[in-house]
Order: sequence, then C-alpha cells, then structure tokens
Amino acid sequence: MDDRIHNGIAQFNLNRIHKAGDFILGGLFDIHYYSVFPEPSFTSKQQDPTCYGFYIQGFRWAQTMAFAIAEINRNPRLLPSVTLGYSLYDNCVTLGVAFRAALSLVSGREEERFRLDESCVGSPPVLGIVGDSTSSNTIAISSILGLYRVPLVSYYATCSCLSDWNQFPSFFRTIPSVPFQVRAMLHIMKRFGWTWAGLLFIDNDWGHDAARIFQSDLSQSALGCLAYLEALPWDHDPAQYQRTVTVMKRSTARVVIVFAYGRYVDNLMAEVVKQNVAGLQWITAVGLTTDTRFQTPDFMPYLRGTLGIAVRHGEIAGLKDFLLRIHPDTDPDSRHDGNTIVRQFWEHTFHCKFAPLPSEWLDADGRVCTGQEDLATADTILLDVSNLRDEYNVYKAVYTMAHALHDMLQCVPGRGPFIGQSCARLQTIQPWQLVYYLEKINFTTSFGDHVSFDENGDALPIYDVMNWAWLPDGSTKVHNVGVYKKSTSAGEELILDEDRIFWNFESNKPPQSVCSESCSPGTRVARRKGQPVCCFDCIACSEGEISNETDSTECISCPADFWPNPQHDHCVPKSMEFLSYHEPLGISLTTISLLGTLISTMVLGIFIYHRNTPMVRANNSELSFQLLLSLKLCFLCSLLFIGHPRLWTCQLRHAVFGISFVLCVSCILVKTMVVLAVFKASKPGGADIMKWFGTMQQRGTVLALTSVQAIICTAWLVSASPTPHKNMQYHSDKIVYECDVGSTVGFGVLLGYIGLLALLSFLLAFMARNLPDNFNEAKLITFSMLIFCAVWIAFIPAYISSPGKYADVVEVFAILASSFGILVALFGPKCYIILLKPERNTKKSIMGRSGTKT
Repeated sequence: MDDRIHNGIAQFNLNRIHKAGDFILGGLFDIHYYSVFPEPSFTSKQQDPTCYGFYIQGFRWAQTMAFAIAEINRNPRLLPSVTLGYSLYDNCVTLGVAFRAALSLVSGREEERFRLDESCVGSPPVLGIVGDSTSSNTIAISSILGLYRVPLVSYYATCSCLSDWNQFPSFFRTIPSVPFQVRAMLHIMKRFGWTWAGLLFIDNDWGHDAARIFQSDLSQSALGCLAYLEALPWDHDPAQYQRTVTVMKRSTARVVIVFAYGRYVDNLMAEVVKQNVAGLQWITAVGLTTDTRFQTPDFMPYLRGTLGIAVRHGEIAGLKDFLLRIHPDTDPDSRHDGNTIVRQFWEHTFHCKFAPLPSEWLDADGRVCTGQEDLATADTILLDVSNLRDEYNVYKAVYTMAHALHDMLQCVPGRGPFIGQSCARLQTIQPWQLVYYLEKINFTTSFGDHVSFDENGDALPIYDVMNWAWLPDGSTKVHNVGVYKKSTSAGEELILDEDRIFWNFESNKPPQSVCSESCSPGTRVARRKGQPVCCFDCIACSEGEISNETDSTECISCPADFWPNPQHDHCVPKSMEFLSYHEPLGISLTTISLLGTLISTMVLGIFIYHRNTPMVRANNSELSFQLLLSLKLCFLCSLLFIGHPRLWTCQLRHAVFGISFVLCVSCILVKTMVVLAVFKASKPGGADIMKWFGTMQQRGTVLALTSVQAIICTAWLVSASPTPHKNMQYHSDKIVYECDVGSTVGFGVLLGYIGLLALLSFLLAFMARNLPDNFNEAKLITFSMLIFCAVWIAFIPAYISSPGKYADVVEVFAILASSFGILVALFGPKCYIILLKPERNTKKSIMGRSGTKT
C-alpha cells in the first residue's frame, strides 16, 4: 500500500469499499483477520500495516451493508429525496487498524469541505459508523467518537461496559449485550439442572467482561458453581492449552461454558482431541455457535450435542442476487487502486492472481485471474444466505441509521427538538443531531422484528438457541431448538423444544453435572469446608426437625403439637396418649372396676337379704351397708381416670376419689371405735360408754369426717382446679394428655387426710386385735387397713416415677387394690359363713363365751 503525505501528516491507504452519496455512512468490518505492523523507522514516511487471511464472512458483512444502502436508495418511502453512500473499511481484527479507519471516517480531509452539490474527492466525513465487530475495538473507538457525539452502531460488540451511557453517549448496538447472553446460559443450566460447570473465556475485554458477569450472576442466582475458570490466550501457547485441557479432564464438571471466538478455540480443540476429553456438554457463546470450522469429523465426536447462543436469525430478500453481481470489473474502487478488496476476494475465491503477478506466484505456476470466472459455481460460503445472523444485525444497524436520518429530515421547523424548537439543516447536519433521533428509533423490519433502543443504547434482546446434531450419514446440522427473549410481562423467558435436542451421550438424554447430588427432603445441606457452595454433604434432620424442600440449608422444627414423619419431610400431628377405654390396659382396668362394683353390689344384696341374721346384726349392719356403698363409689370413681381427659372429669376424679375413700375409711374407723366401745361396755363400770356410740353419733361421726374431705376438695377446686394438660415432656414424639392436679398442696392434703384416717383406723384395730375371736372383727379391720396403708404407701413413689398415662394406671390400680383389699378382708369371711356355713350364723356361735350383742 502506498503512503500519502499531506501537510507532513501521513494518510494511511487502508483497505476500503466506497460509494458516493448525499450522506455517507461508515462501516468497520473484519475482512482480513491477521495484520502485521512494520518495525518503526527513523524515516519521514510511515508504512501501512499488512493484512492477511481473507475472512469471507466479514466480507459478506460489508456487502450486506452495501446491499442495505442500495435497497434503501430504491425505497421511495424511506429517504425519498436523498441518497446514501458508504465507506467500508477493513479493520484486520486489529485495534490499530480499526482505530485509524474510524478516525479517517469521521475526519475526512482537512482542506476539503463536504457539500451536497459537489462531487467529493477522497473520503468525506460520515454521519455515523456501523461497527466494530469486537468489544475491545469498539470500546476504544467509541471513547473517542463519544466526545464528538458521532453515532456508532455495533452489530457484534456485546461487552456490558458499553452500556454505560455516560462513558459512551453515542454508542448503540443491534446485538444483545453480554449480561443477557449470560442469563440465557444460566436459564439453560437451570432447565437441565446443571449446577457444576467449567468456564473458558478469551483473554480480552469481552472475555473478561463475560466471565465476570457470569460469575456474578451465577453466584447471585444460586443456580450453581464454577468448577474451574480458565482464560484462553491470544497467542499459541501449547503449555497453557495443555494445562487448561488437563484441568477440564480431571474435573467432575460435565458442562463447559465457552466465551471465545472460533479462531481462538482451534488450539484448545486440538488439545481436547489429543487428550481424548469426551463426554462433555458444551455451551457456546455468540460467534462460536455458528462457526463451521469445528463441524468436522475430527471434532464432532467431542462437540456434537453442543448447545449454543446465536444471534437472531433473519431473512434478507435479494441479498444472494446482490452478492452474485460482485465482480472486479464493476468495482468502483478499482479505478483508484488496483488491489481492491473485491479483487482480493476474487483471488481468494478462485485461487488466482491479477496482474501484475508476484514473482513467487509465477515460480509456483499459480493461476492468473481473468475475470471470466463464474461466481455462481464457485465453492464459497459467501453465497450461503440460509442462516443470516450477523448479517441481519448489520442490516438492522444500517436501517436504524436510515430511519433516524429519515425522522430527522421529516422535522417541521418551529416544532423541532433542538434549541428554539429548530430542526437540523440539510446542508449542515451534525452527527450529534442524529444521535437524538437514534435514541427514539422505533420500527419493524421486513422479517417482523421490532427495533428500538433502551436508555443504554441496547436493542431489545432476543437470541436463538442452537444445537449441533451429527446425523447418521456423517453430516452435521446446526438447528434451532429454542429462543430466549425478554418478555414484557414476565421478564426473560426461555422456550426450548427439548424433543429436538441431540445429546452427545448414549442415553440421548441431558447429562448430570453436579458437584454433589441434591439433598432430598428430610435432609439438609452441610457445606464442605474450603470447597464451592455446590459441594456439600447431606445430613439427616435431627429429631423433631424436618426439611420439606430439596437442598434445604437448614432443618426447621415442627410446631409443638406436631412431630416429623419417619422420612422427616413433613410434620404430622403427634399421637395423643392417655389411658383409653380402647386399649387392652384400659379395658382390663375398666373390667376390674366394674367387677369390683358388681361384687360390692352382690355383697350388699347378700347383707340386705340376710340383715336379720346374727352375723349381719352382730357386725353393725348400718355401717356395713354404708361401707359397701362407699366401696361401690371407690370402684366406680376409678372409671373417671380412664378415657380422654376433660375439664369435668379432671375436676371430679380426685374429688370423688377423695370423698369416696374418706367415707369408706370413716365407716371402718367408726366401726372399729364401736367394737372397742362394746368391749369396754362389757367391763364393770363401762355401761355409760355406749351412749357416746349410738346410731346417731355413728352417723354424725361419718358425716363429719366426710365433710372435712368435702371442704378440702371444694377449696382445692376453687383455688387451683385440676385441668386437662398436654404434657410434652415425657415423650418427644407424642403428647401425653393428662389432668394437671393444679395444686399439689391440695392433692397432698387430700391424700394426707385419707392416710390419717386409715392410720388411725389401723392403730385402733391393732389395739383391739386380742379381743375374743368370735366376738369382733378387729383382726379383719387390722388386716384390711394394713393392706390399705401398704397399697397407698407404695402408690406415692410409683405415682411420682410413672410417666404419662402410667401415672393414671398406678392410681387406678391403687384404688382398685385397696378397695378389693377392704372388700375381701372385711366381707369375705362373713359371706363365707352366711352362704357356705349357715350353721355358724347363730347368736351362740357369734357371741361365744362373752355373749355381748351389738
């Protein structure tokens, strides 16, 4: 390339495609993908960089812009009174070249002014630029263009940093930014339950930005963790690639996320093949997803099933016909520079050289380009317009500029948006005025996609989700399996047709990629120290706790009335424990209680029937009847201790129990006192003693002693009444439903009073034990009271130490045992004589030698 010197300043003769028009739009494209800068010299001249490696897709991007402008110029409804021209520059994927090209586009030649009515020589200033393709180039270029408010509409730069409107006030883009691409990947991971993944990224601004956002969003969303994070170098560093692939091979992560361009993954995939790292699920970013260089028999065994995020697909009618008309003879730039971009494309496509031919080409017997070659029959991907994605973004970027310019030219003076409600003047339109209209752009493409920008200059986001399928015939198909777009109502939304996805696994199902299997309900997550949060152990919930969700970080306690089920995944009501009529123990005690009541009734019947016999009359029949009635009450009161505790049963059980037993013991006490009185009365001088033990006195004594217990029970019920109580202290998994005594003092006084009367009866009976055997029942009373006292003395420690319903069982047992003891000891021998030995039921037999009647 020749140098041009103007006023001592070097003008670089960069690769470009130019077409004149009323308004010029600039473009920056990757037409070559490799450049070499010459070594600095001390001469006055500077040499241009040399670009190598013709990039067909980048050339098609540039031609798409040329086609879009030609289409706009033919459209009578869009910019009808003006024509658009273009200056498209090759950036060689190099910042230095791209930066020079951008400055050339916005500056023009200083000594010349651009006017609509004159033909311009050289490169006129542009209203705006479509480009650049890389985020690094775009950041540098937009930083400068933003100072002068020159609009830059990128079709490929996705770095989130470019969304900073304060730093890049004139930047727009028709491709979604990196954050939205990251969210698309995270939604895919969430859909298939992948929580453990590796991340590879190119070591540049875009790669680091993508890695940072991915890590941040992954952490904030708690969707998973990174097993490793590896940067791919720009240069060919075998050791670095070998180390990276070794990390991938040793990792348990089966999912690999890749933010890189295709040409920087070549060395990585070569090492993947070398180390035979198969069985991975790849998720690729924009650029790599549609790159065909890896869809070969060598790489597809490792990459088939890849899921990738791709730029939205669009239709551009007429583009193929436009591309077929490309020819060196019709290239307007060929008049000024023989080595034009179109000629370079032609040489690359047909593997020939135009004259003058390089000597080394002649020596190698290379073909000579004649210009007669047929592009329609050429083996080139230029003409493949079946999958236009990046080109569609270029197409939208050009139309965005055109619509903004159209809106600007429709401005009515006096109603304009600028100072004094003025409009932009046709002859002096400034780029910053175009920025104003770009901010408000709103139109729909012929493909039906809506185009507008948010407050950061970002387009409405939408991505296609692609899948790499390896067909049985060995061919490869990259097909659309879903879309990820921003919904106006429910936020971002992922739509996938999972039945169409080809998986690179024998099961043809999504792989599992987790550091630790999910913790099922009933367990909790226990983090492993020093490892990512996705690596954990599952610990069973402790007693009394549950977890009802997968991967619960903690177990929760059940409410007081509930208890975990055996799986510890939900709470169930605690079982209620009380002495029930339906359980064997309750049935047995009820049966014994009713049996005791029946026997007492039968004995009472026997005594009533034989009330005139000496045996009944000699044993104070009235007190015997009262005693039998009180025993019936004692047997029946035990039923109040069985069944579901209620307020009235809790209040009655101890009151009825206390009064019944005091009535019983009072009768025995009075009976014992009468026995001693009769014996004393039979002694000389003891005749007057019986006046204190007449029938009325006996009744009064029993009533008075019983009344004392009634007063104790009344005071207890009034001051601290027993109530039903759910006791949860005995068992953690069940509720003991019991009667809380309310006042232990009241309960103690009740039992103490019974014990006092029983002890007094026992002592009196014990004193009368040596009386004539045939005359009194002192020995029987002594024995019965001995049983009674023994039972209730044993009751106290047994009652205190018995948990739950067994405390009621102990009390019922004590009631029944003491009642049976009194019944059997006092009335058993008498019934025996009455029923089985009637010959001994005579006054002579009963009175014996002492012969005193009671």
